[in-house]
Amino acid sequence: MKQTTLDNYDRRILAELQHDARQSVAQIARNVGLSKTPVAARIKKMEADGLITGYRALLSPLHLGLSHVSYIELRLSDTREAALRAFNTAVRAIPEVEECYMIAGGFDYLIKIRTHDMAAYRRVMTESLSSLPYVAATSTYVAMEAVVEATQVALE
Repeated sequence: MKQTTLDNYDRRILAELQHDARQSVAQIARNVGLSKTPVAARIKKMEADGLITGYRALLSPLHLGLSHVSYIELRLSDTREAALRAFNTAVRAIPEVEECYMIAGGFDYLIKIRTHDMAAYRRVMTESLSSLPYVAATSTYVAMEAVVEATQVALE
C-alpha cells in the first residue's frame, strides 16, 4: 500500500474532519486558511486515494448501556495460514467484537468486546468466542474505567 504524502493544509483539513465531519467545506476552508475550491479538491483527492475511508456518527456506548469492556488474549491451536483465515472470517461476524488484533508474542489475538454487563459478556464468550475455529485458550481482562478511548488518528 502506498503511503499518502500530506502537507500542512492536508493535515489541518483532516484534523477538522476528524473533529467534525458535518461542518461545511466553507467552514473547513475558513478554519484552515484556504478557499472552498482547493479544500473541496483536496478532500475529494484524499477520498479517491483511500486516505479518507468514510464518514460516520460516533455513538456513546455508555448512553447505549454498553459499559462492560473486556479484553481477551486468545491462543489458537493452529496458526497456519488457512486456520488464521478461518478464524479471522469467523471473528468478524461477532457484533460485540469492537477490535481484534493478531499479536506477535505469548498469544495469537487480542480482542476487545463491549457488552451491557458480565452476564452478556459470558454469553458472548460461551456461545461465540469459544466456538470460533481453532480456539485453544483464552484469558479475559475486564476494564474498570476508560481513561483514554481514541476516536481520532494522531496526524503528527
